[in-house]
Amino acid sequence: MERYIDFATEKTVELLAIDSPTGYTHNVEEYVARQFSSLGYDVTKTAKGGILINLGGENISDGLLLEAHADTLGGMVAEIKSNGRLRIVNVGGMNANNAETENCRVVTKFNGVFQGTLQLCNASIHVNGNYNTTSRNFDNVEVLLDENVKDADEVRKLGISVGDFVCFDPRTRVTESGYIKSRFLDDKLSVGILLALAKYIKDKNITLSRRVYIHVTVYEEVGHGGCASVPDGVTEAISVDMGCVGDGLQCTERQVSICAKDSGGPYSYDVVTKLVEAAKKENADYAVDIYPYYGSDVEATLRAGYDVRHGLIGAGVYASHGYERSHKDGVLNTLKVLKGYIC
Repeated sequence: MERYIDFATEKTVELLAIDSPTGYTHNVEEYVARQFSSLGYDVTKTAKGGILINLGGENISDGLLLEAHADTLGGMVAEIKSNGRLRIVNVGGMNANNAETENCRVVTKFNGVFQGTLQLCNASIHVNGNYNTTSRNFDNVEVLLDENVKDADEVRKLGISVGDFVCFDPRTRVTESGYIKSRFLDDKLSVGILLALAKYIKDKNITLSRRVYIHVTVYEEVGHGGCASVPDGVTEAISVDMGCVGDGLQCTERQVSICAKDSGGPYSYDVVTKLVEAAKKENADYAVDIYPYYGSDVEATLRAGYDVRHGLIGAGVYASHGYERSHKDGVLNTLKVLKGYIC
């Protein structure tokens, strides 16, 4: 599987360059559909905008659904302030502490895109004596537009309005030592990994013993990405999402994480056991962990009423919902587990 690491990384970098906060995902939907179609797979776009891919396979009554998401965190204009700056609200779990000082783009409905920066209100430490003690939240940060605007009317004349999306720079880097650093590796890294898995199956002309589908969802960050569009015959669903790295957990950025339990409760004992068996069979470097504050697409699938066994794996990612880091080794180990599970 080593030759597919660079392919997965390349596709991840391309995905990261496409703004896609939840609700503004049409460009990334088109990219994902085009990429899987170019590999020779049947692709369907759901009414919600998700991309459903059929990888083939013989047993259609015991199907497997792999879920990953292409939507990301972001913001939305909530108010055009009298000083020409923008108050925003978060989309998904975007945190003001992590977004402060980040370059961003305001995407209007009809008048193009405008550049800006999210800053603390009264952001100069030489002026603001409370700079260090001010709690960061979306009521006391604001977007400064890179336009000569002094009041709300001048901003409105640009075509900016309440409800416009605010997209943050990913600042993607791939280091010579193999680290992949960017905002929104959650979960575009997993989409890149699934593209590499699909390419591997096609290149090797593998006929899978059971029918396997991929659903790239676009509403995961707000909780309902995986709640629909499960194909008939699917009995198992596995989220391929970021693996958590942090205090009290075993996983590193160079491993694949297998989640046994998160905030939604335990994952299927049978699926977790089979994922561990697949990791051992493929000599993947893995860790089994419990994530204290986490939810996934596949839990949305269960809450929607689907009768499936469920699991969750992902390449280890550090600093979730901030500036995130993984490693090509984590990509490889995730590919190994997926291969061992379905092939």
